[in-house]
Amino acid sequence: MSGWSIHEGMGLALPMENIDTDQLIPARFMSVPRSQGYGAYLLYDMRFDGDGGIVPDMPLNRHPDASILVTRRNFGSGSSREAAVYALVDYGIRAVIAPSFGDIFASNAVNNGLLPARMDEDLVEVLIAALGDGTRKVRVDLEKGAVVIGDVDMPFELDPLWRTKLINGWDDIDMTASHADAITAFRDARRAAHSWAWPGN
Repeated sequence: MSGWSIHEGMGLALPMENIDTDQLIPARFMSVPRSQGYGAYLLYDMRFDGDGGIVPDMPLNRHPDASILVTRRNFGSGSSREAAVYALVDYGIRAVIAPSFGDIFASNAVNNGLLPARMDEDLVEVLIAALGDGTRKVRVDLEKGAVVIGDVDMPFELDPLWRTKLINGWDDIDMTASHADAITAFRDARRAAHSWAWPGN
C-alpha cells in the first residue's frame, strides 16, 4: 500500500447521518472475491433501485469522479466488516470527512490508506453547504491536518499514529516492524537478565 500526504480531488457531499457498514456494502456482495474489487457495490442500495436501475438523484451517481466524501456524524457504524472500507477504496475514495466515525471502521480505514478525517460539526456543515449538489476541488493535507476548499482552510482531527501510518502506507504489522531495533534490544536485554526463562537454558 502506497502512502500519501496530500490528496487533491473532487469533494462530494453526502448530507446523511449514520451511514453504516451494511449500507456501504450490503452483505450479499461479500462473497465476491476481493481480487474482483468491491467498488461496484459501494452504497449499492442507495445507488440502484430494486430492479438494478440507477437512482439518478443519488450524489455518487451524478458525480462518479468524487474521491473525497463529506458526510454527517457516525459514518461507518454498524458491523465490523472491513469490506466496507474495501468498497470505498476500490471505488476511488481517498478521504471521508465527518464529525464522527465508527471506531472499527476508522481503524480499518487507516490500515487500507483511507483517511477518516474528524472535523467539527459546524465546519462539516460549512463544507456541505460549499459543495452543494455538485463537486468542487478539495485539497487534503495530512501533514498540516487541514482540508482546503477555495481560499478556506478547515482543520481536522487525526491521531498522530494514524497520520504516520497513512503517510508511510503502513498497516499495523508495518507499524510494529518500524520498531524492530527497539524490539530486538528489549529481547536481548531481557534474555541477558532472565536467561533462565528462555527455552533451552
